[in-house]
Amino acid sequence: MATPRGLGALLLLLLLLTSGQEKPTEGPRNTCLGSNNMYDIFNLNDKALCFTKCRQSGSNSCNVENLQRYWLNYEAHLMKEGLTQKVNTPFLKALVQNLSTNTAEDFYFSLEPSQVPRQVMKDEDKPPDRVRLPKSLFRSLTGNRSVVSLAITILDIGPGTLFKGPRLGLGDGSSVLNNRLVGLSVGQMRVTKLAEPLEIVFSHQRPPPNMTLTCVFWDVTKGPTGDWSSEGCSTEVRPEGTVCCCDHLTFFALLLRPTLDQSTVHILTRISQAGCGVSMIFLAFTIILYAFLRLSRERFKSEDAPKIHVALGGSLFLLNLAFLVNVGSGSKGSDAACWARGAVFHYFLLCAFTWMGLEAFHLYLLAVRVFNTYFGQYFLKLSLVGWGLPALMVIGTGSANSYGLYTIRDRENRTSLELCWFREGTTMYALYITVHGYFLITFLFGMVVLALVAWKIFTLSRATAVKERGKNRKKVLTLLGLSSLVGVTWGLAIFTPLGLSTVYIFALFNSLQGVFICCWFTILYLPSQSTTVSSSTARLDQAHSASQE
Repeated sequence: MATPRGLGALLLLLLLLTSGQEKPTEGPRNTCLGSNNMYDIFNLNDKALCFTKCRQSGSNSCNVENLQRYWLNYEAHLMKEGLTQKVNTPFLKALVQNLSTNTAEDFYFSLEPSQVPRQVMKDEDKPPDRVRLPKSLFRSLTGNRSVVSLAITILDIGPGTLFKGPRLGLGDGSSVLNNRLVGLSVGQMRVTKLAEPLEIVFSHQRPPPNMTLTCVFWDVTKGPTGDWSSEGCSTEVRPEGTVCCCDHLTFFALLLRPTLDQSTVHILTRISQAGCGVSMIFLAFTIILYAFLRLSRERFKSEDAPKIHVALGGSLFLLNLAFLVNVGSGSKGSDAACWARGAVFHYFLLCAFTWMGLEAFHLYLLAVRVFNTYFGQYFLKLSLVGWGLPALMVIGTGSANSYGLYTIRDRENRTSLELCWFREGTTMYALYITVHGYFLITFLFGMVVLALVAWKIFTLSRATAVKERGKNRKKVLTLLGLSSLVGVTWGLAIFTPLGLSTVYIFALFNSLQGVFICCWFTILYLPSQSTTVSSSTARLDQAHSASQE
């Protein structure tokens, strides 16, 4: 009897060991991959967490296409049971109700985001958020049906990437108003080309003056995961909200997008083209003047500051040239040519940012650090950074196939401007990092250095205030000249959300940066004018150049 007991104990032990080895291999269940199509309350709550979790496009932990399909099919799931029911969760409000197809009046339903949709009678006060379904919609349904099921869904899609699409990934400030979608479906049928459109009213506060509202629907036929489209929908902005009139049933939303109509884009383009053309003339003069001074002055060859100024001027000249070619060409040429124009434009933009940052670095050595500023092969190292670092970023961006045709549309979704830049439908993280983020770093560094220089000029010179009375104007002019070198005019971009007037100011002053640099260079280095400006910068640069020799 001992042997059977021993065998039983051994089998039990093996069973426990086997079960213990299987558990770790299961791993945690990732609901954001969207493979589970069950609609019980537990699965709904798990899937709703993905609205926040799925923030990064292309993440391996999220399958955006499957998740969007999961929510798009939810109304069909509700109507399969054929019963009137309500769903009330923090992220989802839904109603399924049977309606008569032989109705003599239109149907009204409330769409309050905090309540389950409900039918509103004709004599009731209409809620601010509502939908009107015309009676002709139900009479036009195919089949001899006296009753049909209507499903209404209000879905909070959160801040993630779900139901955002390529259009909202352009980094231009576009968004789904209140992150709210409204879904409408009747009898699990595809309803299109209505003779009388349905009306959805979205209540909201007054949008910013440079933003526009557009009624859109989720088009599953656009791209691999779908995108927003305004085809078949019209937009009417009223004091109490925006009215969307659409000729089909699906999921609807209200897009908040920057306002750049065709006339505005045309004026801004002409201002930028004129400013860039003028800047190119002045920058070319600056380069010629530098070549003349380099030939006529022996010591001028060893000074680093003029070389840095000319390198910045050269990068701006090439940036302006690339901009004029890019805007003038538009969408002409092959995809490869557009890719090349976008990459070249991106490269010279990054070169301009880099040389403005190097101007700030050189100014820091001259006026702030002062001592221990020797660097062997100083300008050569600056050149490697100024021209090499942007090349590395463009190569990395180009390897991700991020360049292509970029389209600016007006509020009617008409094309206002086409140029080769970061193409639509791609991840915009490269744009955020290599343009927005890189500019912000160089700009903030330049502002810190400029503030330190201003503090030294106005505060530390008090000891010689008696000798330098009346020179405050000269100090201000010096700071204005230095500010053109570190790119203060680019900082005006921060204020463009305030309205179109700031956009015009930014386009004008920023395109004239080359003119300001030319004026500064001429006043600083022409022999006849060298005594009219604050000589501190020139003296510091000469001392710094001497230390490099």
